[in-house]
Amino acid sequence: MNGRVNEARLRVLAVDDVAPALAELTRLLAASRCVEEVVPAGDALTALKLLQAGRFDAAFLDISMPGMDGLELASLLSRMTDPPEIVFVTAFEEHAVSAYGVGALDYLLKPVAAERLDATLARVLRVARAADPAPPAPAVDELAAVSVELGGRTRYVRRDDVRFAEAQGDYVRLYTRGGSHLVRMPISRLEEYWSGAGYVRVHRSFLLAVHAVQELRSDTSGGLLAHTDAGDVPVSRRHARELRERLLEAATRGDFSPGRPR
Repeated sequence: MNGRVNEARLRVLAVDDVAPALAELTRLLAASRCVEEVVPAGDALTALKLLQAGRFDAAFLDISMPGMDGLELASLLSRMTDPPEIVFVTAFEEHAVSAYGVGALDYLLKPVAAERLDATLARVLRVARAADPAPPAPAVDELAAVSVELGGRTRYVRRDDVRFAEAQGDYVRLYTRGGSHLVRMPISRLEEYWSGAGYVRVHRSFLLAVHAVQELRSDTSGGLLAHTDAGDVPVSRRHARELRERLLEAATRGDFSPGRPR
């Protein structure tokens, strides 16, 4: 690289859910003279939060990650006003077509050679120098749709269509008006993604969309049920007060009309 290229250096994000792989990628990036700072992230949610907090020139993403994979994360990043350049780092060559389909700048196969990585970073640096300064990126809507594998095909379930979610071991079942869908993700992680979008934990096994509640009912044993057009959801005693308060706030803001299906 010439002297002028070395005057500007990159801030990059490294994302991989496998700790040793993330450590190795971070080490390789930090060793490059093109890079000023490397910030590691062990999952897509952490990466999204880091991207909201500050600007990155490039994001180096693993593809196979639980919850939200690298392709889905890249699709979200592409909607930002000033997105980072996307570079996929994966052991699976068959993902290349999909990677370039979401606008990736480059695609690196593991194990990554330092020379190959430097060539990619030089491309990122040229793009970064050519770009005009831009305002800070807006917040990314975290997991506004969830990918579901069904019969060898991938479909997407919109968050707004999900009335409630039920924990089933390491999986969560999403209930919509038209049926249910099983997703490999713990309910605690889904709650973390969706808590800011009107979804509240009402039971250790259930996450409920406040806007979907049509009424509260008592079951035969005196317990509380939240009725939706996709079924009834049990509400534990420790969560009952919070749910009532959230429903009152939603009604006050006019977020929904009680009893009206959505």
